Amino acid sequence: MNSIAELSVKQLRQVVNLKEKIEALENKLNQLAGSTAKPVVAKASKKKRKMSAAGKARIVAALKARWAKYKAAKAVKPAKKKFTMSAAAKAKISAAAKARWAKWKAAKK
Repeated sequence: MNSIAELSVKQLRQVVNLKEKIEALENKLNQLAGSTAKPVVAKASKKKRKMSAAGKARIVAALKARWAKYKAAKAVKPAKKKFTMSAAAKAKISAAAKARWAKWKAAKK
């Protein structure tokens, strides 16, 4: 026999339907035979619970407050100080780079 894990959804539905039919027939048999055993009562299907508008609003408000707190904590970090180079330093680096390239081009020839 197949294990439950191997059954498809369609087969599982058939199993449930058959089980419900068997329980209903057992109940009828017990009633006809006058048995004192309690009949098996099928469980009523659960109804979906709906959330009220007020409940949903509370959840939304709490979520917004949580994100606001997270963003506020993140915004407190100081921005990194931008490094600026003086004109003299830029000229010195540029001159060194030009000398390096000149040396490389001279060695190439």
